[in-house]
Amino acid sequence: MKGRIHTDLGQVVIDTDVIAKYAGIAAVECFGVVGMAMLSVKDGLVKLLKRESVTKGVGITVDDNDKITIDFHIITVYGLNINTIADNLINTVKYKVEAFTGMTVEKINIYVEGVRVID
Repeated sequence: MKGRIHTDLGQVVIDTDVIAKYAGIAAVECFGVVGMAMLSVKDGLVKLLKRESVTKGVGITVDDNDKITIDFHIITVYGLNINTIADNLINTVKYKVEAFTGMTVEKINIYVEGVRVID
């Protein structure tokens, strides 16, 4: 489903891939997030996605009331508090996506798929 913004002159339709890319870029800029992750079903391994592939680690759902739910599959920095990383990610992405789309982010789910040691 696509997000819709109703205006006096008509409506603006935002594809969920656009929202996913914007949310993914905002997420990887957050402190403690190494990047988006993709789980390989074939071998069960977690793969760190390159910046241009961030949408593969982000799931977007828009309900009938144009409220957004975002699912992130992330890899975090080893040694940092995951709760702190998650709070920062949620607050940052919620603010940026709502400002970008004019729609409400109702829920953000975070799945930590791995940790990486950063030098």
